[in-house]
Amino acid sequence: MANEDEDKSADEAAAAKKAERAAKAKAKGEGKAKKAPVQEGPAPKYKREKPPTLKAKYDNTIKPAMMKEFGYSIVMQVPRILKVTVNMGLGKAKDEPKMIEFGIEELKAITGQSPVVSRAKKDIAVFKLRKGQKIGVMVTLRRERMWEFLDRLLNIALPRVRDFRGVSPRGFDGRGNFTMGVREQIIFPEIEYDKIDSIKGLNISIVTTAATDAEAKALLAAFKFPFKA
Repeated sequence: MANEDEDKSADEAAAAKKAERAAKAKAKGEGKAKKAPVQEGPAPKYKREKPPTLKAKYDNTIKPAMMKEFGYSIVMQVPRILKVTVNMGLGKAKDEPKMIEFGIEELKAITGQSPVVSRAKKDIAVFKLRKGQKIGVMVTLRRERMWEFLDRLLNIALPRVRDFRGVSPRGFDGRGNFTMGVREQIIFPEIEYDKIDSIKGLNISIVTTAATDAEAKALLAAFKFPFKA
């Protein structure tokens, strides 16, 4: 009888220990942070809460004003900006290859987009230039980055030009596109003067759907483009 009681007590103690170990293991498992599920497929696209300032101005103000001024019958006739091309010519890069690297970094900082390297299309003996040599960098901006670049160009960069007297209206090509030159890249606040290797110029081309230069000039003037009188 005594042996049966001892066996029963041993079994109860073993069961209690087993239950205690199970409770501890459960509590430990619940305390561990669950791993975040791995996302499959492409990353979700970033969606802006508001459109760029100049884009909103074009849709809300400039379109109706130009329809009234030029008598367009439908809104699709109103000229619009298609793209902006920023080109940095680096003729000295054939003698100083590092200029291309500096140009890429500077143009990337200015536009927020990685540029491509421009190469010579043919041999030019006078300039000691061979076909295929790197001679500059360029970038083409569209949609949001295009609007943001134009906004910074008009409101921040151009006012920083020394003795600025306006942009020459002679940059139109007769087909509604406009090209202007910038002598120094340091007018853009993204460029740190102490980190550049040399002063570089830029060519900025604005491509529009305007049929004439008059319409293109009216479009850019509506954005407060500072043309000379």
